[in-house]
Amino acid sequence: MLAVAVAAGGAFAGVMGGLLTDPQTLNVGYQPEQPVPFSHAIHAGQLKMDCRYCHNTVFEAAHAAVPPTATCINCHSPADDQGVAALAAVHAASPKLKPIHESWETGRSVSWKRVHNLPEYVYFNHAAHVNSGVSCKSCHGRIDQMEVVYQHEELSMAWCIECHRNPEPHLRPKDKVTQLDWEFESEEAQAEFAAKWRKEHNINPQVHCAVCHR
Repeated sequence: MLAVAVAAGGAFAGVMGGLLTDPQTLNVGYQPEQPVPFSHAIHAGQLKMDCRYCHNTVFEAAHAAVPPTATCINCHSPADDQGVAALAAVHAASPKLKPIHESWETGRSVSWKRVHNLPEYVYFNHAAHVNSGVSCKSCHGRIDQMEVVYQHEELSMAWCIECHRNPEPHLRPKDKVTQLDWEFESEEAQAEFAAKWRKEHNINPQVHCAVCHR
């Protein structure tokens, strides 16, 4: 019975270990193929579009909203192939935009694939982080330089706890949170700001289990 229990335990650990290290939850570099070849390097980088134009709930809600097709149609309308849309990164008549136009015509959402996919037992609040001065860059990397978005950080519990214990290097002015190419002029300036910001906003290390596991 002991041998059976050990074997069963080993099998269980192997299966769970495989699931918990799935590329969608931990592996840096996870890069699913999207239904539309959307380039953040063009939109957020070259065109300097603010993250909030598409992910407009990030400062108010736990979830950073995936933009509806109507947001895309603002620039890539199939009915306007000569005006602003014709000057956009992808021409309105491009075959690459077919899923967007089909979504607009049918009312069905585009089947975007989630890149940063935390386990169901982990609670993460975007609004709590960005309103505390944590930049999108800290978790997502330089999205404005990515042709295809990929997972930049491992998103493990140890990685999260390290930041929660020492948040200073990740803090910046709130109006610079979505400006991914912005940096402090020096490390001293960053440290001085972080110390003052933490005191003013009562930002203390958050490492209790209930913060993320509710």
